[in-house]
Amino acid sequence: MAVVEQENPLVEGLERLPVHPTTLVIFGGTGDLAHRKLLPAIYNLAHEGALPERFNLIAVSRSEMESDDYRKLARESIQQHSRRPPDEQVLDKLLEQVRYVPGTFDDDSVFESLGGELARFDEEAGMAFNRIFYLSTAPSFFALIVEKLGEHGLDRHDDTDVRVVIEKPFGTRESEAKQLNRQVLSVLDESQVYRIDHYLGKETVQNVLAFRFANGMFEPIWNRNFIDYVQITAAEDIGIGSRAGYYDSSGALRDLVQNHMLQLLSLLCMEPPVTFDADEVRDEKVKVLHAVAPPPPDAVGRARYTAGMAEGKEAVGYIEEEGVPEESRTETYVALRLEVDNWRWAGVPIYLRTGKRLARKVTEIAVTLKPVPHLAFQVDGSVGVQPNQLILTVQPNEGVSLSLGAKIPGTRMRIRPVNMEFLYGTSFLSQSPEAYERLIMDAMRGDATLFTRNDEVEAQWRIIDPILEAWEQDDTLPAEYAAGSHGPDDAKRILAPGHRWRAI
Repeated sequence: MAVVEQENPLVEGLERLPVHPTTLVIFGGTGDLAHRKLLPAIYNLAHEGALPERFNLIAVSRSEMESDDYRKLARESIQQHSRRPPDEQVLDKLLEQVRYVPGTFDDDSVFESLGGELARFDEEAGMAFNRIFYLSTAPSFFALIVEKLGEHGLDRHDDTDVRVVIEKPFGTRESEAKQLNRQVLSVLDESQVYRIDHYLGKETVQNVLAFRFANGMFEPIWNRNFIDYVQITAAEDIGIGSRAGYYDSSGALRDLVQNHMLQLLSLLCMEPPVTFDADEVRDEKVKVLHAVAPPPPDAVGRARYTAGMAEGKEAVGYIEEEGVPEESRTETYVALRLEVDNWRWAGVPIYLRTGKRLARKVTEIAVTLKPVPHLAFQVDGSVGVQPNQLILTVQPNEGVSLSLGAKIPGTRMRIRPVNMEFLYGTSFLSQSPEAYERLIMDAMRGDATLFTRNDEVEAQWRIIDPILEAWEQDDTLPAEYAAGSHGPDDAKRILAPGHRWRAI
């Protein structure tokens, strides 16, 4: 009797969409981001058969080396950082089509060599490849590289698409972001520009939209009539490591709030788009950002960590970290109270907080509903009726939980909260792809939904810029919190009466 192979219902809808043959160029191909994230992501896409059938990779960087040397470097990066042990056959096949172009980004000969490599790939294949230029460099090179691409005719191609992926940070102030947009868009069309925010590549971030718009039970209560307040938390247990040079000039507000956390807020609060294409979704996100006023001083708190216990060992304070100047006033923790002043959300406080060296690593969105109007369950031994909470965990354990009031077994009506949980790992029996895998794939497909548009970036800076300006004129040092703690006590002052921070 023949065995009928049953389809796995968990893979339904996971089909691969065809992708046009592509040449990906990574500027900064020997850098830390390429080493830890981009090269492993490209390998994992190859492992899953998601890359186009014809795919080439060119790395551009200052280090002098031959293509063979770069292939060895790429192999080591993938072996060290891939989320799965690499298959040597897949890895060999991927690295066959890797080239390296050495030189500085202001050197015209680098772009001439790059143009030659691109043309060579086209000639060898007898077809024109799409081009994606990924700017994995210091922000000071973004405008320069785009300008050089334009000068050497690499910004357009008659037969294929040309796209440019730009890493964060996109400016350090509103004026810088606007200037950078002007410089980039003087060479490229907006449709060619993919400003990357890797948080948007995380499955649970995208699941915010699925939970809201694909489930009839949530959308009817997703408004000021039912929601009491929202907390968005992005906590890290690590310190700044060897990033003092970058972090001390950036701080927590620029590093996470201006981009990742405001993106989470806009996805949480946006109206349903007519269709889920890139511009429809981004139109709705921009409307949310335009409805957020910069917070007043009493709605902002900042702090930095002092010595304490973190990650199971003693940790030094921020000022003692290697490379941090003694006179630094940079914050490692920030908390804000924002409001979205529109019909759906008016009057609902939305609290954002992020920090280094906190009790644990967690990124979550907690939506607290208004309490029921009549509390009839006041019995000894009962926790009592607590407001329902919907928790969307972005990391480390991706999933969603809903807290409900339930009766404790026994003869009396005693109530305590219980959780209903959905976890990605157990529900789909698979490992979620890394954020960069999804975003690199979307850039190759030409889907810009999870990338930020020029008006989004500027709207985000409009909210954050006045805070930075106020801090520049304020000589007060940030408050303090011990490494490994839940953050500063000072953060409680921005909460409305009756509200409290969730434990980290």
